[in-house]
Amino acid sequence: MSNLTGLFQTPINTYSPSSFGEVLEIVRTAHISKQTLYPFSTGLNLGYGSRSPVISGCSLVDLSKMNRILNADKISLNNPIAVIEPGVTQAQLADFLTKNCPQLTFNVTGAGRDTSILGNALDRGVGYFGPRKDDVFGLEIVMGTGEVIQTGFRRLGEQSPLAHCHPYGLGPIIDGIFFQGNFGIVTSACFRLIPRRPKEVAVSMALRDVSHLADFIDELARLKRDGLLTSVTHIGNKARTQSTLAYGVTRYLETECGYTPEKALAEADRAISIVAPDEWASLAAVTGNAGQVRAAIREIKQRISRYARVMVITETLLDVGYAVTHALRFIPFARANAAAIHSIRPLHALALGIPTDVAIDNLLWKYGRSDLPAKALDESNCGLLFVNPALPLDGKAVVKVIDELEIVAASHQHKLYMTLNIETPTSMVAVINLLFDRSQPEEVERAHRCADDMLACIRRHGLEPYRARADMMKDIVQDNEYWRTIRKLKDVFDPDNIIAPGRYNLAD
Repeated sequence: MSNLTGLFQTPINTYSPSSFGEVLEIVRTAHISKQTLYPFSTGLNLGYGSRSPVISGCSLVDLSKMNRILNADKISLNNPIAVIEPGVTQAQLADFLTKNCPQLTFNVTGAGRDTSILGNALDRGVGYFGPRKDDVFGLEIVMGTGEVIQTGFRRLGEQSPLAHCHPYGLGPIIDGIFFQGNFGIVTSACFRLIPRRPKEVAVSMALRDVSHLADFIDELARLKRDGLLTSVTHIGNKARTQSTLAYGVTRYLETECGYTPEKALAEADRAISIVAPDEWASLAAVTGNAGQVRAAIREIKQRISRYARVMVITETLLDVGYAVTHALRFIPFARANAAAIHSIRPLHALALGIPTDVAIDNLLWKYGRSDLPAKALDESNCGLLFVNPALPLDGKAVVKVIDELEIVAASHQHKLYMTLNIETPTSMVAVINLLFDRSQPEEVERAHRCADDMLACIRRHGLEPYRARADMMKDIVQDNEYWRTIRKLKDVFDPDNIIAPGRYNLAD
């Protein structure tokens, strides 16, 4: 069952291949029988459909057993490329690097430890250092015809010195059509790793006056373009920030202060209002050598302080801050700060390449199922819908859109949990989710009506989402020249429409 609610259909069959050869056999058999297939990596595309096909009648292809790092013995600081299968998770790669090459990290997302790296990248997810599509090249694909293609210079064979290092190859670059595409099943790809920098700090910037949000966004964009903020810049609203802290703060009060769950919950609201009172707060990383970071921080403070309170966060600061406030936790202000530091540690670690389940743990706790592991969110009553527009990197235009989206949400009695992400020097996306109780039919219906009206609002501004849920494909994919051209490409790679029919493509 998907946390979109009601979308998932009982599959015809479920296949669980553990190798490229088994995928090839499944696709070739399906090509002969004309059985449609819906592949997924680990099934944790939460809020977008999980493992739910767009249309009924598909057999599922669960790729989670294909979890090998194919060049594990060759990864090094001088060869920062991992050749991975779709079942390789964030936790698996992070643990591998910690043990075998701690000088390297990778572009981690906040999606969870057990999420697939390739699955997220192929749906154009955004990590802490930028769009994940930029990390992936050299794809190996089993097309709907049962034929196999390797992009870039992987076509020269795995032993070629160009196979895993040169992202472009020779001739037209076709990698892009397999991102948010349904032309075949990606069975492995090259994934860029990132050398750790000598100095890595986080910068928190809390907006003083919400009327300056547009100016704040524009200044952060300039800092990104000037190379001073080296990560994706996250700008979260109060609902997002406070909800992110809620579980960690409550757990601290229970485990470190001896509070009952009821008392901890009541105290948590007061503590969070002390440490996170701002309507909008931003977080970004600054990395480099010590001199570069020092100079960048000085420039950032000079330029952004007119709009926001600036705090530089390091591991040392967290350690010292926690030690002091924890010791003084009998004082309400100190207790609130100790709880906040306890809560934000996993989020700070994300920027260092350490994946965390904190976002999912928050949802499970909110819906009374903190007994479940993070990968079991779909077994809870937590309903989750993402509506994520791509935005112009223009403060006034962004504020106009999000103000209208909040009005739409309020008309459906919904609160928006929103983060604005400056992902590149020229582009911004919003990550917005609706929460609802899947056990209550009225809440389910109201959430979906709200999501539909939010999409209509986005389009009134000439915008589109940058990622789509399985249940909204029929609204996203329209009968126009662009999508008709995409459908023509489908006829080349998968003429019988075997692979994921209707996903980012016309259904027939």
